[in-house]
Amino acid sequence: MPGFFKSLFGQVVVALVLGIVLGVAVPDFAVQLKPLGDGFIKFIKMGIGPLVFGVVVHGIVGAGDLKKVGRVGLKALIYFEAVTTLALLLGIILAYTFQPGVGMNIDPRALDAKALGSYTEHVGEVKDTVGFFLKIIPTTIFDAFTKGDILQVLVIALLFGAGLSLLGPHGAPLVHVIELTTDVLFKVIGFIVKLAPLGVLGAVAFTVGKYGVGSLKQLGYLVVLFYAGIAIFVVVVLGTIMRLAGFSIFKFLAYLREELMVVAGTASSDSVLPQVMRKLEALGIKDSTVGLVIPTGYSFNLDAFSLYLTLAAVFIAQATNTQLDISHLLMILGISLLTSKGAHGVPGSAIVVLAATLSAVPVIPVLGLVLVLSVDWFMGIARALGNLIGNCVATVVIAAWEGDIDRERAHRVLNGEVGTSTEELLNAEFTEESTPAAAPNPAH
Repeated sequence: MPGFFKSLFGQVVVALVLGIVLGVAVPDFAVQLKPLGDGFIKFIKMGIGPLVFGVVVHGIVGAGDLKKVGRVGLKALIYFEAVTTLALLLGIILAYTFQPGVGMNIDPRALDAKALGSYTEHVGEVKDTVGFFLKIIPTTIFDAFTKGDILQVLVIALLFGAGLSLLGPHGAPLVHVIELTTDVLFKVIGFIVKLAPLGVLGAVAFTVGKYGVGSLKQLGYLVVLFYAGIAIFVVVVLGTIMRLAGFSIFKFLAYLREELMVVAGTASSDSVLPQVMRKLEALGIKDSTVGLVIPTGYSFNLDAFSLYLTLAAVFIAQATNTQLDISHLLMILGISLLTSKGAHGVPGSAIVVLAATLSAVPVIPVLGLVLVLSVDWFMGIARALGNLIGNCVATVVIAAWEGDIDRERAHRVLNGEVGTSTEELLNAEFTEESTPAAAPNPAH
């Protein structure tokens, strides 16, 4: 038992429980702990841009074959579209099967439009498809890093990595500098990760203190249905995909338990991006594949977010007695496939993207968004968890598809035969010789 409390997982669990207790016992004090959660996430985000740049560039140069990089990227995008479509369909199926909004009989004219003011101002950013793709191109190289736009950093890293790869031996000194810099960043993240229990404590205490433990009673059915939907998607859909790839989803979730607990406490998958990349490499996946799939997936593979979009859209239609036919559902499905891609990095992304989706389907009153505002934080926890799991599964599947995973090592790790604590991995040297993913791949 003492070992449990010394582990990051154990400390996060204790922080989670303590946060709930403080929120119930001293709500006024608990609300003041919010900066702990916000500060932790800001600390992590501080190093994500340079870290993604270093990992992707290192991976491309290490791969040596630019055609292979392009092939992995194309396979990832095909996979992302297929799986997010399944998530969107599941959301519609759940909404029509359990009908969470039926019987509410809400008059849209009675809803308070002021509550949406800070969200609707960003709707144009998501609806403008051409604008979205233009936004991927950074204004300057440094602008992408200062804004922390992962997709823009990824574009720069891909171009820089390709150019550096073409230099051959002449680029070796710069490659070495990037490797060393990335190694330093991982060690810095290792220090910050030790603060995860404080971050979880602050985030959970604030939520319970402000909204109360009874917060889930309002629109509770929708929240419970969404959590159940995420569980179904992870166990059935992703579980089947993992099984086809030759692995167990349950062992995989157990392997990621520390990161999942941090995400559950902070409601942000950004808070564990560096740790997750290292853990996937330790699983036996080549760093070039991890470095390409994970950052791309954070913008293009939002499985749980996609499920949320269709479930919430149909819920609002049901709550406001809006009749939807098959053409409306197909429109929601098609629009959601586009709008979900602009979610990452947009302030209040869930409400903003949902607003963009609804505004493209005029029959559903956009003001119905007010109905889900009060429970958005709780649904955000499940969204963050589902998105993270979906991206990690995607990395395993793409690696298996491409033959970039050491299956023997992966099974040993998932069976607990190899020690891979988060802290140890973040403090490991970032070199081809020491990175676990560099082990020979029997698939080759």
